[in-house]
Amino acid sequence: MQESLLHTEVCEILNIRHPILMGAMVWISEAELVAAVSNAGGLGVIASAHLTVEQLEERIVKTKDLTDKPFGVNIPLLVPLSVEKADLCIREDVCAVVTSAGNPEKLTPKLKGEGRRVLHVAPSVRLAKKAEDAGVDMVVAEGVEAGGHNSPYEVTTIALIPQVVDALSIPVVAAGGIGDARGFVAVRALGAKGAQMGTRFAATRECTAHISYKEALLSAGQGRGHGHHRALIQQPRAGAAQ
Repeated sequence: MQESLLHTEVCEILNIRHPILMGAMVWISEAELVAAVSNAGGLGVIASAHLTVEQLEERIVKTKDLTDKPFGVNIPLLVPLSVEKADLCIREDVCAVVTSAGNPEKLTPKLKGEGRRVLHVAPSVRLAKKAEDAGVDMVVAEGVEAGGHNSPYEVTTIALIPQVVDALSIPVVAAGGIGDARGFVAVRALGAKGAQMGTRFAATRECTAHISYKEALLSAGQGRGHGHHRALIQQPRAGAAQ
C-alpha cells in the first residue's frame, strides 16, 4: 500500500476513503450525521450507550437507508447490554465496532471471529497495549482534551500519541482536541494513522444538536474568530479534514 497524508492503512482496514473517524456522541450521533460522515469518505459511528438494543437496531437500519458506505457502532463495555449490542452488530453486518470504557477482551474475540473490525479507545500506553494484546485492529488513543468520559490519567493528546505509537505494532488513531486540518496534520506527524473528531462534527448542518449549542461551539475559545467557523453550519463537509 502506498501511504499518503490522506490515505493510510486505516483506510484499507476500514474500507474508507479518508482516515477520519467520527467520535460517537451520545444523543446527537443520529443516522443523518453518521451517514453524512461515511458518505464523505470517513467512518461515521453510532453512539449506543444510551440506547436499548431495539433503539440501536432502528439507528442501524436507518443509517443503512442513508448510506451504502461502511459505518461503525460504539459500545462502552461497562454499560448494560454490551454483549447484546455486539450480537446485533454481527447480525446487521456492521463493519466496525469501537469499544471503550472496559476490558477489550470482553467482546474482541466474538467480534473478530465474526469478521468485524474492532477498535478500542485507550487513554494510556498500558491500556493501549492491553487492547493490542486482545487482538483489536487498531487503537484510538484519546487525550484528555476529548469529550465524553475522560480518563483520570489526564494525559494530553500531543504527549500521548507518540508514546502509544512507539509502543504498538498496530495502527493508532488520535483523538482529543482535533478539529481541523492543522490538528489532523499534527497528529499524523506524531505517528497516528488517522484522527477521530467529535465536536467538529457536532457543529455541522447534519447534526441534530440545537443551533444554540452549535453557535456556542463556534464562538468558544480562542482562534481565528467565530465568523470564520460559522460557515461550517451552513456548508459543512462532514467527514473531510477542513
